[in-house]
Amino acid sequence: MYAEVEYEETMGKYGGMSGKNHGYGRNMAYAGTQVLQARFGGGHFSSVASHGDRWNSFSAWAKQSAGVKDMRDINKETVVQYGAYLREQGLAAATVQNRISTINVVMSHAREGQWEKLSPRELAGRSRSTVRTETPKSYTAERYTAAHSAMTSAGLARAAAVFGLAREFGMRSEEASKANLDRLDKEMRQRGEINIVDGTKGGRTAPRWVAVTPAGREALAAALAARPEGSNNMLRQNETYKSWRGGELRAGREILHDHGIRGYHDARAAYACARYAELTGHAAPAVSGGRRTVDRATDQAARRTISTELGHGRTDVVAAYVGSAR
Repeated sequence: MYAEVEYEETMGKYGGMSGKNHGYGRNMAYAGTQVLQARFGGGHFSSVASHGDRWNSFSAWAKQSAGVKDMRDINKETVVQYGAYLREQGLAAATVQNRISTINVVMSHAREGQWEKLSPRELAGRSRSTVRTETPKSYTAERYTAAHSAMTSAGLARAAAVFGLAREFGMRSEEASKANLDRLDKEMRQRGEINIVDGTKGGRTAPRWVAVTPAGREALAAALAARPEGSNNMLRQNETYKSWRGGELRAGREILHDHGIRGYHDARAAYACARYAELTGHAAPAVSGGRRTVDRATDQAARRTISTELGHGRTDVVAAYVGSAR
């Protein structure tokens, strides 16, 4: 009898126990670490630490973006939304899969096996060895212009501006949303290039200069015209990024879907493919049928440049944007 009481207090039962976070604590982030300690029996310190970091990231997102503060409220849709958010941030497929795997580990143990595991690979949207095999939908002027015009016509000028900045400068949606437009305009006029540093993944501060083309000038001008009065970026003065992302930015994404474009990230891939063609004089492998048509040295040089402009630290990631290096 004593053992049963001890188990109830320390482990928590999904369904039979009404305690918050299945009995592991009142704070969801903390509760997850307690689940991991129980799952790994106090050992496997490296695994516990890695899973713990990923669970904390998920807990912070769940609280801020999904309003979920209790493990009992986590369901399949919560995790699917989180996967979509991670993809939108441009994270590597392996990173997305690892974060989803952590959720499966924690929830499966917290609910004593009564958790339907979601496929990390499916939620990542691609395999770990990502190689783009098709042309980005927003690569062609016709598709891009149609989607952009539809967003503008729907009264989503700010979302359309984000789409334009992603297409012409390779920005992530958060970067385009938080970019200091006054600074970018000044840099464009003085240097003919802009430095992407606002809203970057992981708060990266390394210089990331991208040349301004005529189309880039138009995109930046449209963003300046669309920004709210008194703001230096796409957000209104009293608007949080969370509300912006769940409001107009999300509405714009739905219009992109109507035009066969998966999201703003597609425009980032379109930028990469266009940049590859500019740097090499040949179409990117994703556009030309799957294989490179230039010598390896030229191909690798282009990938190094594009990797830097996209804010990535590795050239192998560029295959997810422009296609195979073979």
